[in-house]
Amino acid sequence: MRLHGTKVPHKKNTADCKPINIPVPKTVVIPMSMHIGKPSAVNVKKGDDVKVGTLLGEQDGFISAPVHSSVSGKVTKIDEIKMTSGQKVSAVVIESDGLQEKDESIKPPAVSDFDSFVDAVKKSGIVGLGGAGFPTFVKLGVKDLEKIDAVIINAAECEPYITSDTRTMLDKTDYIFKGINAIKKYMGVKRFIIGVEDNKPECIKKLGEYSKDDSSVEIKALPAIYPQGGEKVLVYNTMKRIIPKGGLPLDVGVIVINVTTLAFVGEYLETGMPLVEKCVTVDGSAVKEPKNVIAPIGTPIETLLESAGGLKSEPFKVIYGGPMMGISVASMDAPVLKMTNAVIAMDEKEAAPPKTTACINCGKCLNHCPFKLDPRQIARAYKQSSGEDLEKLCVDLCMECGCCSYVCPAKRPLVQTNKLAKSVLRDYINKKKEEEDKNE
Repeated sequence: MRLHGTKVPHKKNTADCKPINIPVPKTVVIPMSMHIGKPSAVNVKKGDDVKVGTLLGEQDGFISAPVHSSVSGKVTKIDEIKMTSGQKVSAVVIESDGLQEKDESIKPPAVSDFDSFVDAVKKSGIVGLGGAGFPTFVKLGVKDLEKIDAVIINAAECEPYITSDTRTMLDKTDYIFKGINAIKKYMGVKRFIIGVEDNKPECIKKLGEYSKDDSSVEIKALPAIYPQGGEKVLVYNTMKRIIPKGGLPLDVGVIVINVTTLAFVGEYLETGMPLVEKCVTVDGSAVKEPKNVIAPIGTPIETLLESAGGLKSEPFKVIYGGPMMGISVASMDAPVLKMTNAVIAMDEKEAAPPKTTACINCGKCLNHCPFKLDPRQIARAYKQSSGEDLEKLCVDLCMECGCCSYVCPAKRPLVQTNKLAKSVLRDYINKKKEEEDKNE
């Protein structure tokens, strides 16, 4: 099997920009859903005084994660806000006092074995910081530890513009290896592979220096071909293992963890401070002074952009994440989330949708798809609302990386069509299951 992809402009303008702390915002809005799974349950009320690290929302269900205050101050409102997904969730609005006093309960967790390690990770509030937002304790809470051959550390950072993981590799290398040592000690894993694209030589060099005397850690320099950081892509390109359709990395004996997520685990075990701030790349053609900043979770995007000198032109589009898989924000009031690794503000020239023309059946979309899906046939099946054909075409394998749309000479919205086609497939599968249940 050969996994494909495409070359995209790197635009790593901020790779050499050491993160700076922005001034504490006057107000933060902290949603209870910054992770895959069930939103957290609010456990504070209007008028409560909170400090940095105070628990605002408790884990509410197995696939969930606690949420903590990123500032000290007073809760002014328990609001309901609309996320980029369209989902409405509860959010705690806090007026900062500017003091950033730490909650008295903050202390390093007592960890002595596997169970207490997973529990500590759970209480930290950490989720996948590469963008997925999957609660990390669930990923690490493997029932049968003997199934794990290796941990793959995702340091590819293959999207254009984003350099927050790069800064983790350069600035928090020690915490990366403290995280590795914790997993090694409490989970018994003996092999670690750090997959990093070869367009980051300084990162490769520094990681190599830290691991030179540790035979359990391998630094794997990978070609800078997007989407190198996709989970299935990374597992194949580092270990030549194919995750089955509908499967997880654990099905092929590995755990995949983002490098910044891992560094946070190492730091939390030392400090006990839960996830309350993020290193965010602020860049794009509309930004005056691109840079990396450290912002309290809940900081309004408008405040974040002001910390980068403001805007030099009217933004046509502002997105969480990179331009390939990022999600547009509807308002400058949208908050920094746990998974926010970048905010990109683009002018009209960079972000305006191109003119779409008829498909010429060149096959570029198929040739560049990491999983060899055929977006042309998927588009036809979607137009016909054929769930049966979409199932055969495996549209549910699409990772929505955008390679097909990027290389299409006709500039057709292929990845958007794939997203819509997945909904048709889901309806078809649900209807088929209902009919099967009736016939039993």
